[in-house]
Amino acid sequence: MKSKLILVCVMVAISLCLSACLPASKQVSVEVSCDDFMRQNHISQEAEVAVDGSLTVTLCSNPSTGFQWVESAEISDQTVLQQTDHRFVSPGDQELIGAPGQQVWTFKALKKGTSTISMEYSRAWEGGEKGEWTFNLTVTVK
Repeated sequence: MKSKLILVCVMVAISLCLSACLPASKQVSVEVSCDDFMRQNHISQEAEVAVDGSLTVTLCSNPSTGFQWVESAEISDQTVLQQTDHRFVSPGDQELIGAPGQQVWTFKALKKGTSTISMEYSRAWEGGEKGEWTFNLTVTVK
């Protein structure tokens, strides 16, 4: 019995070591739903991506409320990450009035390092609510 327990512990240790040695993925996606933001207004996450890989960030958005995410994300180290695209994806095949869609950003991993992507969901006009939701993603490029 004791030898089986030791064997299981050794197998778990080997599995953890091997998973730590796996290369970072070339294409990484991060998605946050409206339900996630309804539970927590300020979300921080982490992601790993390989050099020359791409990162896609998809966040819930409902411009019919007057709120929208910033078009250009704030990137702490633009020598590590570069924004290459930003677009709004409407809900389904039909544009349902008042239904939330998604804003999607694409980033390219330029070199090894760490950079933080920060975005805020606000009503852009003067006097509008600022930072109703915030999203921060710490990206490690390997």
